[in-house]
Amino acid sequence: MDRAELAAFLRRRREELRPSDVGLPVGARRRANGLRREEVASLAAMSTDYYTRLEQQRGPQPSEQMLAALARALRLTDDERDYLFRVAGRNAPSPQVTATHVAPALQRVLDRLNDTPALILSNLGEILVQNRYAEALYGDSSQFTGLARSGIYRWFTNPEERSIYPEHDRDRQSRAQVANLRAAYAAMGAKSRAGELVRVLQRESAEFASIWDRHEVSKRFEDHKVLVHPQLGEIEVDCQALFTEDQSQMLLVLTAPPRTEAFDKLQLLGVLGTENFVS
Repeated sequence: MDRAELAAFLRRRREELRPSDVGLPVGARRRANGLRREEVASLAAMSTDYYTRLEQQRGPQPSEQMLAALARALRLTDDERDYLFRVAGRNAPSPQVTATHVAPALQRVLDRLNDTPALILSNLGEILVQNRYAEALYGDSSQFTGLARSGIYRWFTNPEERSIYPEHDRDRQSRAQVANLRAAYAAMGAKSRAGELVRVLQRESAEFASIWDRHEVSKRFEDHKVLVHPQLGEIEVDCQALFTEDQSQMLLVLTAPPRTEAFDKLQLLGVLGTENFVS
């Protein structure tokens, strides 16, 4: 681990970012243009003290998970992320870390979406990052680990996952989940994480196995759908998807026409957050 180079690299990347680059307000009392240490720490979900010690060459060697969080917080490119890992004394990121490193271009767009649900998904249905409106609608995705990080896996193994869709639309959604996984499987190969997901689901879900045998393939997401919130009820939303060039990640934005009931419900998500209404 090259402590001096790691500290210098983190400091330079932090100083080159502006608050607006990561969706933060500038603030009236800001003396420097770059991000503050506490802002980077918050974006990376770590303590300010831990991050400060890294910049002061006093911190312990960061784990791969911590480095991945820093790469996302500092909006690093793939090359910059790999360099961060190496100066921290770690090998180049594993395929799993590489696959879940948020594309900076999508992250920049997400940072500016502060009034409607928006989230970035991997091609395996993993929520990589979400704004507070999406968290209020879909729940906190950070609690999931392993295969359960994939919404496709949870759809076929956890009945509660289906509650966000009306009952009459769940069969269509099952087919869409499998069709999207087959597209990822073709791109990533049988020995990839997509292949592992397919093999596990074939064992654990008869429904999945039956739909998989249909050989349906699609990357398309519905332009219009109805979602169900536990307190707000059904919300009709329009869906816009923006993919990375290699189709491995997607920014999904949910909106509703102004002055509609659905629009009002989406705005209420910002107030409601992840807390339940008190009856």
